[in-house]
Amino acid sequence: MQNNNTLHCIKEVVANLPADWLKLTTHRLDIYDEKLAKTEFLEEFEKLFANHNAETAALIKLPTAYDYIRLGHPLSSVLEWAIAKLNNVPAANVISFSSRTIPVLAVLRKNLFEKKNTQLIYTGELPAYFDTATLKRVYGYQFELKQVNNVTEIPEFNGSTIFISQQKEISKIDLHPNIDFFISIHPQWGSILLVNGKQNERYISEIQHVRRRETIAMTPANCFSALQQLIGESATTEVNNLEANKASVIASIKKITGTSKNALLGSSGLSIQYAIMMGLIDDALEKHPGKAIHIVVPPNCYGGTNDQARRVAACLENVEVVDLPVDGNHNMVESTNIVLEQAAAADAVPFIIAEIPTNPRVEVPDLLKLRDVLSQPRKTATGNVAIDPVFILDQTFCPNVQFLAEDGILSTIRSISYVSGSKFPSGGKCTAGYCVANKKAETLLDKIEKHLILCDNEATALQVEILAKQIPSMNQRIKDAYKNTRELVNFIKKTLPTAKINFVSEALANEGFTPSVFSLDLPTKGNTDEEREVYKRALNQKLIDMMISEIPNESKYCVSYGQLKGCYWTIPATSTQGTTKEDDKDYIARVSVSPDLDLELHKKVFLDFVKQI
Repeated sequence: MQNNNTLHCIKEVVANLPADWLKLTTHRLDIYDEKLAKTEFLEEFEKLFANHNAETAALIKLPTAYDYIRLGHPLSSVLEWAIAKLNNVPAANVISFSSRTIPVLAVLRKNLFEKKNTQLIYTGELPAYFDTATLKRVYGYQFELKQVNNVTEIPEFNGSTIFISQQKEISKIDLHPNIDFFISIHPQWGSILLVNGKQNERYISEIQHVRRRETIAMTPANCFSALQQLIGESATTEVNNLEANKASVIASIKKITGTSKNALLGSSGLSIQYAIMMGLIDDALEKHPGKAIHIVVPPNCYGGTNDQARRVAACLENVEVVDLPVDGNHNMVESTNIVLEQAAAADAVPFIIAEIPTNPRVEVPDLLKLRDVLSQPRKTATGNVAIDPVFILDQTFCPNVQFLAEDGILSTIRSISYVSGSKFPSGGKCTAGYCVANKKAETLLDKIEKHLILCDNEATALQVEILAKQIPSMNQRIKDAYKNTRELVNFIKKTLPTAKINFVSEALANEGFTPSVFSLDLPTKGNTDEEREVYKRALNQKLIDMMISEIPNESKYCVSYGQLKGCYWTIPATSTQGTTKEDDKDYIARVSVSPDLDLELHKKVFLDFVKQI
């Protein structure tokens, strides 16, 4: 009876689906509590289920499940809830992935730290992309492999048992008591991980964190297909000419970046970044065995970058994260020189990850000096030639700048650049990401691609289709958005001259740095630093509240930027810098402006705000 009720509910949800559940990449922060991600949404969804109410109007009113679809979204939450109901386990125990490899790695990572044995059980053949030798050698994960004919043959084991199921019905779960983690994989949609037993529920938060940082949740479109399959309907299949779309995207990226080797396309910016990190580590292990690896990262950059680097380093004894101070009173050029001198002295392999412009303060270093510092030959403590760095550039703020072109500013340094596809490339229509290399670093792309495939983090067919439609217009959209941003910045400077605004100078804009994001440090009051900080944070929130309430169709409290329409507001310290060390956080407002918005209305509301303070 319970199963019938569950399936009937899902049938109603599929029929009455709010359009935003399929289309939005970023969701409202004003109705979102990160500590209750998925939980709050499902609590309210359960109430609708109990009242047999799956009307569109009721579904629309549910709180935000996750603020960004890479982390999860309403449809992933509903799919996980439905599978949990059908298998009589808590909804928290079911986690969907776009990747078919990463759920396995999530358990292996936990067991690495706990020094716990793992057996990986499967029927038939392991997928070709599942490279066990590389997982042990590069990732540091240890496990036993066992092939069985069916689940009844699974032996008891002193440790964790992961069972990989490869069936056409992704929601079909056969929970044998000897299975700790059941992973159902689908060739197109991704995978479902079910945590079996109370003794394993302590893994859940860490598995969720792996999904958050190294991959993405199953996409809305694929979750929808899985839900259709669950209720016996034919899954909606998009007509995707993958090869043609991929060729189109790669051609566009070559033109935009001025590079010659084909770009790699990932399911998100962090998916690409993870492949870069693991690919470079793999390369270093081969070419420089026994040497330390330094991953150099700004402490207050995008929180996902910082967190991911530290998570990788935590798993590998020879990998160390080194801070690269770049904001405030720190100079990126000077900091880079210091960390490279340290790496040379230690005879280490240096990988530098940096954002240009920086996030969230939108600062650009002296690029000629940066190039010179990166190019400078160095000696080890014993007088040998030091290993030259690989410069990994996150240019999501300005993907139109040709850093890596043959005549680009970074052409003489081994350089890789990557971009989050949910920003300018897609205009906010999907996640995805891409990376390119200059001539000096082209050979590294093969290693990076190997790990992108191993982690099953390549862009989906639908993501590639969206990129193929949107990327050709990207540079024009960037140009138009910059024009609106500059006008709004100039207005704020004139209206509230005591505010501190971080934005590129017009001289930098003339050089091609035309972001549409600026940070706003509002004037504050108080007798102590603490009082001034409290006042400023309250003022930030007051401004955002006014904007989103008075211009609800355009002004959103959301984390992203590069969108096609409207204006996004966020506080990086409480959103994108969520895992950044507290002392390195920026409690300022970050504003993202699109090429299409009612600029005069935004000016009017800001003027009203100024009058009130």
